[in-house]
Amino acid sequence: MEYGYIHGTEVDTTNGSPYDRGAADSYYGRGRQPHYWPSGSYQGTKVPMEMMTEEELYQYHHGYDWNEKYGDRKDWG
Repeated sequence: MEYGYIHGTEVDTTNGSPYDRGAADSYYGRGRQPHYWPSGSYQGTKVPMEMMTEEELYQYHHGYDWNEKYGDRKDWG
């Protein structure tokens, strides 16, 4: 796992993590759809919102919110 601090909050930034998926959903202009992939993006079994812990949901929303405020968007043009 790769951990980092984003605005003082420790987050797992591993590919497929809740934080990573939240940031990716924002980047691609998708709405919030909390989920993650424990084995890496699109690898193994997807964990849907209904099966996520409060901490996992927090991490997802933190990634989404961070990208909305500081990240960028996919240029579809």
